[in-house]
Amino acid sequence: MKEIIEELIKFRNERDWEQFHNPKDLALAINVEAGELLELFLWKKAEDANLEKVKEELADVFAFAFLMAEKYNFDVKEIVLEKIRKNGEKYPADKAKGTAKKYNEL
Repeated sequence: MKEIIEELIKFRNERDWEQFHNPKDLALAINVEAGELLELFLWKKAEDANLEKVKEELADVFAFAFLMAEKYNFDVKEIVLEKIRKNGEKYPADKAKGTAKKYNEL
C-alpha cells in the first residue's frame, strides 16, 4: 500500500494537481470513476464486460480512494480490517451465510 500511495503522490505532485485534491473533490472523483466502472456492465452480461477497461476503471477508483485516505492520514490496511471486523459483528456467519439480507433482517 505504501508504495502505491507514494507513487500516486509522486505522480500528482509532478503535475501540481494536489490543489485539486481536496476531500470533496476526491470523493466526487471516486463516485465518477465508480460510475464509469458501472457503465462497462450496462446492458450486457457481466462476462461480456471488457476486462481491460474494468481493470482501468477499478484502478482509478482505488487511486482516488488511496489519495483520500492519505489526505486524512488514514491507514488503509487498518480501516479496511476494522470495517471487516464491524461487518463480522453485523453479519455473523451463522445468520448471514448464503443470504443477501441486510443485517437488520437477519
